[in-house]
Amino acid sequence: MKKIYYPLIALALCMSSCKNVLDIEDLNSLDEAKVWADPNLVNGYLANLYPLFGNWNSGADGNSEQLIGIAFPLDAVTVNNGSYKSWDYTTIRKINTAIQKVNESSSLKDDFKKTVIGQALFMRAFMYFNMVRIHGGVPYITVPQDLKNDDLNVPRNSTKECFDLIVKDLDQAISQLPKTIAKGTADYGKIDGDFAAAFKAKVLLYKASPQFNPSNPYGNAYWQEANTANKLAYDQLKADGYSLTSDYSNIALVEKGPEVVFAVINTYPNKVANWDNGVRPGSESRGPAGSVPSWEFVKAFPMKDGKLYSDQAGKYHKTEDQFLQSYWENRDPRFDKSIVWNAKIYEVSGKTGKRQYTSVGIAPALDDFGINPKAKTPSSNLDRYSGFFILKNSKLSLKQTEVETQYDVDFVLMRYAEVLLNYAETANETGDFATALDLVTQIRKRAGIEPGADNKYGITATTKEQMREAILAERNIEFCFEGHRFWDLRRLRKLNILNNTTKHGVEAIAINSNGTEMNLDDANALAKTYTLKENQFKYSVLQVPSTGNKVNLVPDTYYFFPVAQSVIDKNPNIKQNKDWGGTFNPTME
Repeated sequence: MKKIYYPLIALALCMSSCKNVLDIEDLNSLDEAKVWADPNLVNGYLANLYPLFGNWNSGADGNSEQLIGIAFPLDAVTVNNGSYKSWDYTTIRKINTAIQKVNESSSLKDDFKKTVIGQALFMRAFMYFNMVRIHGGVPYITVPQDLKNDDLNVPRNSTKECFDLIVKDLDQAISQLPKTIAKGTADYGKIDGDFAAAFKAKVLLYKASPQFNPSNPYGNAYWQEANTANKLAYDQLKADGYSLTSDYSNIALVEKGPEVVFAVINTYPNKVANWDNGVRPGSESRGPAGSVPSWEFVKAFPMKDGKLYSDQAGKYHKTEDQFLQSYWENRDPRFDKSIVWNAKIYEVSGKTGKRQYTSVGIAPALDDFGINPKAKTPSSNLDRYSGFFILKNSKLSLKQTEVETQYDVDFVLMRYAEVLLNYAETANETGDFATALDLVTQIRKRAGIEPGADNKYGITATTKEQMREAILAERNIEFCFEGHRFWDLRRLRKLNILNNTTKHGVEAIAINSNGTEMNLDDANALAKTYTLKENQFKYSVLQVPSTGNKVNLVPDTYYFFPVAQSVIDKNPNIKQNKDWGGTFNPTME
């Protein structure tokens, strides 16, 4: 510990206050005692831990049906590979060091110590929660272990013990953190009591979930505990001024909005993310898009009345073929704000009136998708594209040369809509159907869905079971591309939705008014002036990828992933999960 992270501390401090760094002696020669006696260095140490909250990731939902790609081919997860493993005791040790050293310090003011320890306790709970939701119970270490002198062969705590310790850490953090950090203040971006309360509610939602209670998924006593915490979080955040951002498009793009519960701060040029570079069509980016929506997900968005296109009772009901030929019409407004489709107005990089084409023979080679034999150059994107791109959270003002280095939109890790839907889920499972319905309709009202004659915004659920499905479907749309879907299916033990599934895209071929295929030279002439519109194409479905493994294989053993064999080899007291050749029960049972 004698020379721990001082260059990083210097960088973190310089980002916020270079004057303070210049007033301090040579950082590389500081001893440990000096670090824990100086508030600036303590803040710098803590700042180096905040990256554990992650950042924008365009492929965050790549393991679900939302995006193209087969995330789970045969043996995608084994005890020997690195997939879906979380065992980061290096970061845990750094967190525990901060808690211990700040607590022991006689040089720091008590109020400062409280907020630092509160943040560190939250970080510890956050880290352990991610480990537990992946593996079940893990060793819950709360002191900085010495590599030479401490007993490192610690066994796993039971999953119940881990949840109890996570909640204990969060409760203590809540008692020491400022209740609300106002947006626009110098401390914005740090953990506060509102975020901690909302996150505790989420932890308890998982504790009650079918993932952890397979033999009693919805009748266990933990649901009441979860509902109490979620109601408290909802009431607290509402009282503290949180609300749904009026325009779904602006939740992240207009920073520090009323819906943001916790955000990771990005500021050009010091810290940027890679979102736009990952979602834009290749012709508007620095290479091919890394993540694109699937046709299956395009179909999952409701129509304007809140019902699926296939619902015969819906105002906008269509047959499968009718829908394929006009899928962009009369949709939930979130569809228009989340997806780019062939010939959609897409005014990227300041290009007024620009339409984005995906039709092979018309679109640029980095954007096209299809097998039209009349195209002069076949598409090379049949294994990675779908005919759709992601629009959500894209900063369209960035020029093509800027997307890789200047996307500095704050990463929204938790937002008020999640607080609402978490609460709705627990309310429904504890018999409060009316509250669940009200919370979901709040989300749909903000989305712009039509209220309908019954003011239920297309929600037809009348039973607990139907509302359970309605909430899950709402989460799929509301949180699209934010990394929720796979984890929602997993905690609800619905991975069968992904098992043995294939994915598809949609090819567009330009047509004349009589339905015959348009000459490609004529189509290109119209496309150059952006006058070739969506309804001047015919559409067909293609499976992607076009070659290789086309099927997701998601067995029941994936409800808890294995501990890496390398971990067990180092610590024989660690027992493997029972579905992976061991004896450890990762559930609450």
